[in-house]
Amino acid sequence: MPVNRSTTLRRGLAVATALPLLALAACSYGSKAADDPADQKIAAGAQKTDGLDSVKIGYFGNVTHATALVGVQKGFFQKALGATKAKYQVFNAGPSEIEALNSGSVDIGWIGPSPAINGYTKSDGKSLRIIGGSASGGVKLVVNPDKIKSIADVKGKKIATPQLGNTQDVALLNWIAEQGWKVDAQSGKGDVSVVRTDNKVTPDAYKAGSLDGAWVPEPTASKLVAEGAKVLLDESALWPDKKFVITNIIVSQKFLKAHPKAVEAVLRASVDTNKWINANPDEAKAAANKQLAADSGKALPTDILDPAWQSIKITDDPLAATLESQAQHAVKAGLLKQPELNGIYDLTLLNKVLKAEGRPTVGDAGLGVKQHS
Repeated sequence: MPVNRSTTLRRGLAVATALPLLALAACSYGSKAADDPADQKIAAGAQKTDGLDSVKIGYFGNVTHATALVGVQKGFFQKALGATKAKYQVFNAGPSEIEALNSGSVDIGWIGPSPAINGYTKSDGKSLRIIGGSASGGVKLVVNPDKIKSIADVKGKKIATPQLGNTQDVALLNWIAEQGWKVDAQSGKGDVSVVRTDNKVTPDAYKAGSLDGAWVPEPTASKLVAEGAKVLLDESALWPDKKFVITNIIVSQKFLKAHPKAVEAVLRASVDTNKWINANPDEAKAAANKQLAADSGKALPTDILDPAWQSIKITDDPLAATLESQAQHAVKAGLLKQPELNGIYDLTLLNKVLKAEGRPTVGDAGLGVKQHS
C-alpha cells in the first residue's frame, strides 16, 4: 500500500546517538579503468571542448547506472566532447568515487544518493554538486515465499540490506518503523533482524537459508528471484508518482567552475543517451549488458537482466525532493547527523540543455546553489 511520506517522517525511528556520516557510504573500495568500446573513437576534424585533453568520468558497473553504461558503449559522451578524450573509471563503491572526485582523478560521476549526501556534507558543501538525474527505482523487497507470504510475516525474519546506513538499509529501517515494529538501527536487532550483507554474497546466503529475504537494488533482487525468491514489495510503490532517486550525476565544484562547457557537453550527452534509451529500450538493454561484460568480464543472463531493466526508470530529473526525504529517513533512524543540503544541486546547465531541446526544466526542491545576479 502506498505510504504518505510526510507521515513516514513523523513516525520514523527515534534519533539515537548519531553515527559519523561515513556510515552512509562505508563499503569496500575499488575501481578500474574501463576499456574503450569500438564506438569510442574521436571523429576526424573534431575540436577540443574547453581546451581540455580529456574529461574523466566515473560510474558503477551495474544496471542502475544505465545512462553511463549506454553512453560509454554507444559513444554519446565522446561525440559530445569532440576531440577531448572521454576517459572512464568504473567503481565498486561510493567512497572511492568521492575520493577520486576530491583528488581530481575523476571530474564527473554517476553515483547514488547516500554517497552524494555524504561527500557534500563531509566537505562542508565544498566538494561536489549534483548536476543531473539518471535513474529512479530498481529496489525491491524479495522474500522466501515458503516463510513469508504477507507483509505481516516479515516480523521475526532475517532480512538483508547491502550495508549499514546505505540507501536500502535506511529505506528498510524506515519501512519497519511504518509497520509499528522496532529495530535497533546500529545492531539490526529487534522485531526484524536486519542483516547487513554484501550484494555479491546475498544470493548464496539466501540459498543457504541464512536469510529470509532482502531489501536490495537491481540486479541483486532479480538474482534472488532466479533462486526462487518472490517480490513482496517494489520500493517505488512507497513514493509519490512511484519515483525516487537511485542514481544522480555529480561534478567536482572546481571542475564545474573551470570548465562549464565540458560539463554542459557531458550533460547534453546524458540527455541524448537517456532519450535514446527510452526510445530504444531493447537495444539499450543490450548495449548496457555489453558494457557490463566489458567492465566486469561477465554479462547478465536474460532471466536476471530483463526484470532488472524493467524496474528501472531512466530520467534527467534528479528527483531532488526524494533525496531530501532519504536524508531525513537516515536522520530519523539515527544513522546520520542532520545534514545541511542547501546548495547541493546546480541544475543550471542541465536546464539550459533541456530548454534547447524544447523540454521542461527540472527543479532542485529549494536545495540549489544560490545564483548571484
